[in-house]
Amino acid sequence: MRAPDDLRALVEERLATLSLLPELHGQADSVRYALTGGGKRVRPVICLATGEAAGASVETVMPAALGLELIHAFSLVHDDLPSLDNDEERRGQPSTWAKYGEAVAVLAGDALFGEALRLALSYPTPHVARELTDATLGMIGGQYLDITATQPDMATLHRLKTGCLFGASVGMALWAAGVPEAEQGPWRGFGAELGLLFQVVDDILDGDGYVLTDGLDGARGIADESADRAQAALAQVTADTSVLAGIVESLRSRTI
Repeated sequence: MRAPDDLRALVEERLATLSLLPELHGQADSVRYALTGGGKRVRPVICLATGEAAGASVETVMPAALGLELIHAFSLVHDDLPSLDNDEERRGQPSTWAKYGEAVAVLAGDALFGEALRLALSYPTPHVARELTDATLGMIGGQYLDITATQPDMATLHRLKTGCLFGASVGMALWAAGVPEAEQGPWRGFGAELGLLFQVVDDILDGDGYVLTDGLDGARGIADESADRAQAALAQVTADTSVLAGIVESLRSRTI
């Protein structure tokens, strides 16, 4: 079982050498720019760690993990656009649209989406691609609720906008590893908590979201309860989930 830092290094290496469809021509430059600007790589690391815990090799699960990161990058490229968040900077460098222009940035996001599906479709089962597609659509639905301020409640918003890709980090790994659907319950219970945990801690660090609605102590309590539920779900899995348990604790206590 590899440590998260080792898995993160493998993801970075594969992203740097990722083969893109030649038909993208010069558009590939903006796609690579969007992928190599840093980031925590939390989702692909969770995917790879889940796959290893379920008995699959890193190489087997890697296409699913990379597909997740491409979808995450797609969402950030489009989120930064002037028509959405209008952010000119991302991780200390110009955002994709600020560097390449709006039109090219829109196409970069589209290309990241297509390349992610191409990776997910490399598996003999359609379940991996279906999991990624459903999660992406859920994320888009959450973004719609956010920009239109039509969310019924905070939990629904973040279950979609943040939680869907975290859940898919686990679900895609299970399908790639060949875990029967009937045995996926505890794993998915674990995955369902990760998005909430990540989002609430983000809000604690930024001083918004759950901190504004529940106060700092209330938000910390929500994060701790989510982390505890994730650990309880892992305890029901008949496999070595120590790396995943460590990831939960690192998400609970992160400071960046």
